[in-house]
Amino acid sequence: MPYSVSHHKLTQILSAHGLKAGDAGGIDKLFGGNDGYYWFGTLRDLCPPGKTLVWESQYDMVNAIQAHENATAEEDEMKPQVPSAANIAALSKALHDPL
Repeated sequence: MPYSVSHHKLTQILSAHGLKAGDAGGIDKLFGGNDGYYWFGTLRDLCPPGKTLVWESQYDMVNAIQAHENATAEEDEMKPQVPSAANIAALSKALHDPL
């Protein structure tokens, strides 16, 4: 099953749930609870404006997100975070593309 992300798609996801980009509590819940807002921000940073990133599988999507997190954490000389199972499930639900 393919997955994709773009700034437009993220805006549509928030809008469908009655949320705005600054609604940290609502975005936390939407993207898996603890750190949901963090992973939403990571997706926005990962995806260049005006572009759509597409992955063929959940595994590819999660690896791309984690690779981006690892790279940015290294730049900031911090330990990278790892999405929880709840974050991954919520991200997968939000970003999957129907066939």
